[in-house]
Amino acid sequence: MLRAAARLAESLARRSDPAAAIDRIAAVAERLASLLAAGLAPAAAWGNVRLDDPETTGRRLRWADRTVSAGDRAVLTAAAAAAADGADVAAGVEEAMRDQPSASPAWSVLAAAWAVAEAAGSPLALCLTVLAGALRDEAQLRREARAALAGPAASSRLVAALPLIALGFGAVLGFDTAGVLFGNPVGIACLLAGSALLWAGARWNAALIARAAVARPAPGLELELLAVAMSSGASLDRAQQIVGAALRRHLSEIDGTRAAAPVLALAERAGAPVADLLRAEAARLRGTARAEGAMRAAALGVRLMIPLGCCVLPAFVLLGVAPLLISVVTGTLGGAA
Repeated sequence: MLRAAARLAESLARRSDPAAAIDRIAAVAERLASLLAAGLAPAAAWGNVRLDDPETTGRRLRWADRTVSAGDRAVLTAAAAAAADGADVAAGVEEAMRDQPSASPAWSVLAAAWAVAEAAGSPLALCLTVLAGALRDEAQLRREARAALAGPAASSRLVAALPLIALGFGAVLGFDTAGVLFGNPVGIACLLAGSALLWAGARWNAALIARAAVARPAPGLELELLAVAMSSGASLDRAQQIVGAALRRHLSEIDGTRAAAPVLALAERAGAPVADLLRAEAARLRGTARAEGAMRAAALGVRLMIPLGCCVLPAFVLLGVAPLLISVVTGTLGGAA
């Protein structure tokens, strides 16, 4: 029983980890890179890849494997089928993702990298290795953001529960707060208004927390892909066309390769290797995203005070204090009569 409970807790923890799916796709990219570097054809490499949790082995692996979504399995199967048929693997991944809403968005990153490598003639193993590193960095970034937001998020949930705690506390003291809320016209009005304020406060808190979380996929990815495309010997214009087409097709939320313009200008002035500068700039962007995430988490603690004052505290008065006072007054008047 205890072992089953521990496994259940572990499974729930992994399900709630926003970076677990990204880590799994990174593991797929790493395994594909290793198989391709060993001389296997893409069809054979895809056919030998399994989608599981790379951090577990043996008996734990079978349990953790249950946390893999059906959408991710379907995308992997579609990619392997496309590779076996000699079709466009990136297109197969994208088509499967449209049919599988539960699939991880990180598949689009893998599809974009695969499309760039094939169009530019770059070594697939090198491209997938670079992609895996970028995905690992993104997973770590999301975990750090989640850890930084955990405190403010827990505080907001605790404060949102105050009206319900006050309602129960009044009942424990012997006051008919529930009867007032459901049987007294004034109490019913307090119940409706307080519930509406609680709902609004919860939605407001959720919106603030979501805004503070990481949203942009793989910061600096477009620079990494541009460096990979240029490593094949393609000209700068050709590399930009390839990466731009891949991003428009698979990662439309990334605004092309505009972030590369300052780096390309610097490389032209200094005569430095463009690919190295692009990778350094990508690393800088990931560091900047990590710092910005920490700043958003720090600011969130202050911003959560706004829904607290505007929604939660009035709801506390309406659901906790007002029914208690009404119960006292009605009890006193009834006793006097």
